[in-house]
Amino acid sequence: MYPIASLNVDYLIYRNWLSLTCILLVFYINYFVLVDLFFFKNRKPQFYILNILLIIMQYLLLSYSLKLNLFHPTVDGKIIRQIRSGAMTTVQLILPIILSIGMCVSLKINARFNKNQLQLQQVKQTQLNAEIKYLKYQVQPHFLFNTLNNIYALIDISPEIAKESIHTMSKMMRYLLHDASNNKVPLVKEVEFLERYINLMQLRVSSNLTLKKSFPIINQPIQIAPLLLISFVENAFKHGIDAVQSSFINIKLSIESSTINYSVINSSFPEKEKVTDSGIGLENLKKRLELVYPDKFKLNTTEKNNQYIATLTLNFKE
Repeated sequence: MYPIASLNVDYLIYRNWLSLTCILLVFYINYFVLVDLFFFKNRKPQFYILNILLIIMQYLLLSYSLKLNLFHPTVDGKIIRQIRSGAMTTVQLILPIILSIGMCVSLKINARFNKNQLQLQQVKQTQLNAEIKYLKYQVQPHFLFNTLNNIYALIDISPEIAKESIHTMSKMMRYLLHDASNNKVPLVKEVEFLERYINLMQLRVSSNLTLKKSFPIINQPIQIAPLLLISFVENAFKHGIDAVQSSFINIKLSIESSTINYSVINSSFPEKEKVTDSGIGLENLKKRLELVYPDKFKLNTTEKNNQYIATLTLNFKE
């Protein structure tokens, strides 16, 4: 018997490295070439045939290499014992290679799935942003049409007030062009825009209108989607005022923790002929809320006892 210390155990390292090299070779050939060119392009028969040929070639290479003296135990350069072929059977040679192919395919499928999911999310986000932008831009001509009508009516009645109205409108347009083009705006700027619109609309309404508004002092850096508050007020001024009968508009905004409570209550005149586009602004608002704040808002509109009530509860936290 030879002392264990005198045995040359390098052969074990060589055998392990040989086996590992063959496994890695098959793995990377599949990873960088075969899976992409054949498996993912519906050429699976070619993929399986090429892998079978690859496995056979690796098996023959391993079988031949393991017969070399380098892969047998030696003492002083002399082989002391031949490693029988049964020590590493055909299954033991082939199975790790097959497993490496399976692992490679699994990794590539997982990577492809994650990439497809990411691309799908990006496409959905792009579509969502486009739809939000479209809905937001719908508000602007609607608002512009109503405001220009108001200024037009003032030109003959009071040219000076009409000039002042145009100046106010220019500030509002600046908000529409610059701030409102962003995904989110400070709530304080949205309220500023709303107050300018209210002041502008009040210039031409009759003395029969009683208007009350309540806006909080905003000390928090609250950000919301732009042009969410204007639709209620537009609707109230357009459809809640009568030239003869007494009319009223009550506007209230409050903030509680992470929630905005907003309501507009105005007089309603059922006997008046309804304008066909009366619901455009509110329908637009609902669609934008569903896109930007899914499951974070409650929007209600009711009409009873000659009153039109519109309320919005919005959780503005991300």
